[in-house]
Amino acid sequence: MSKKNLAILTILIAIILDQIIKIYVKTHFALGEEVVVFDWFILHFTENNGMAMGFEFGGKAGKLFLTLFRLVAVCGIIYWLTQTIKRKVNNAVIIAISLIFSGAVGNIIDSVFYGVIFDSSEHKVATLFSDNPYGTIFHGKVVDMFYFPLWQGVLPDWIPFVGGEFFTFFQYIFNPADAFISVGVALLFIFSKQAFPKEEKKIEA
Repeated sequence: MSKKNLAILTILIAIILDQIIKIYVKTHFALGEEVVVFDWFILHFTENNGMAMGFEFGGKAGKLFLTLFRLVAVCGIIYWLTQTIKRKVNNAVIIAISLIFSGAVGNIIDSVFYGVIFDSSEHKVATLFSDNPYGTIFHGKVVDMFYFPLWQGVLPDWIPFVGGEFFTFFQYIFNPADAFISVGVALLFIFSKQAFPKEEKKIEA
């Protein structure tokens, strides 16, 4: 398989999988509803109205700025991917950049379109293609559902600042797109020499 086809296949599979899972959760869970798969793995439906890990800024204007920034970033990733495909690099690098691109696009789809194709999930299951959408274009909320509370307990008192407090690891709720970005970054770190080759210096006679 050519590197170009590998990138296209990775992107298509990742984006489709991301959206299938998000749409399923959105149309089968009310906001805050959860299913305990294992003690350490919970499907918990929440929505992120801002940046990663739930940070928000600037209200609607900030949300619009964030979405537009993501669109610009995606254009940069496309250029990076096309330039990388031209080089003879490990396929893992192609997959890594493709996953990062897919994750960014997956969350952009939520931000751009979900506000106009879904109604509210407050206290009920949302309807796809509703006549009463909860938002406007570019102001949709990102759907999150994966929660891995691998350890919960009170931290030892000797730990500075947080000692004696109840702590959950891992406390953040994320979605497939976030996972794709994280895996892509991890692969780039592992294959950093192939992803970011150093230019050889020419020795002058």
